[in-house]
Amino acid sequence: MNGPQLSELPDDAEQLKPYVSSLRQRALQASELSAVRTFSDGFLIKFLRARDFDVELSLKLLLNYQRWRRESPEISGCLSPSSVLGLLNTSYHAVLPQRDHAGSRVLIYRIGQWNPKDWSAFQVFRVSLMTSEIISMETETQRRGLKAIFDLQGWSLGHAWQINPSLARKISSVLSDSFPLKVRGIHLVNEPLFFRPVFAMIRPFLPDKIKQRIHMHGADFHDTLSDFFSTDILPPEYGGEGPGIEEVCQDWTNQLLQSEQLLQQIAAHPTADITVTPDNSLISGEAETERCSEG
Repeated sequence: MNGPQLSELPDDAEQLKPYVSSLRQRALQASELSAVRTFSDGFLIKFLRARDFDVELSLKLLLNYQRWRRESPEISGCLSPSSVLGLLNTSYHAVLPQRDHAGSRVLIYRIGQWNPKDWSAFQVFRVSLMTSEIISMETETQRRGLKAIFDLQGWSLGHAWQINPSLARKISSVLSDSFPLKVRGIHLVNEPLFFRPVFAMIRPFLPDKIKQRIHMHGADFHDTLSDFFSTDILPPEYGGEGPGIEEVCQDWTNQLLQSEQLLQQIAAHPTADITVTPDNSLISGEAETERCSEG
């Protein structure tokens, strides 16, 4: 069976066990991971699906993920939705309740709702990381990936000044080679001219495959977004017929808040075996309860 075929199998399929075993053995032997003693099957399968069960590429992705976490503690060390509740309550971010025609998760970020005087770029990035950790646990998302819509209406110099080359590199790493999710499309709408210098700072770090999946729609996005997304899943604010953006933002905020304990467990022990109920509450494992710094 090839990688895509293997990806369609359930996590407990016999055909997957040799790949999981091989990746675990390679990970335990890696000097960069010497401090990690256990790798759960569910954790390893995320990386295998992200690289179509190529063990060598999956190991490289796993090493990049661990390195990124280690080098970005200001983002990955705190995965507490309540620490950024004020930002979430501005209707800044949503995951649409329905997947697109290809089965991908669809994420929306409304940059204009982010006040850079109140929230740092690191805290904003933390919101994205929390969502990514949650949806990467979904088998269907592991298979079909995600697509993101960035609404840049309201983008200001205050936002631009928050994005330095170091942060640009961290953003591009997550998009390309440091997180176990397949990015199937990035769509920018309402992008102003003075967003281009920031995008020019991020673009060189992106692989060609990701560059080809970036689409700029401008202010006339209502006409072009429908070329990529069926109107029944999009909010009316984006030319669709689905639930309104305020509703879907609030629903996802509630989902994140319900996942607080789970996310704290991931922040503390990302490779461990984590068992959750359907509402994402933790039922095994030890959770970290420290609150994040608001700075």
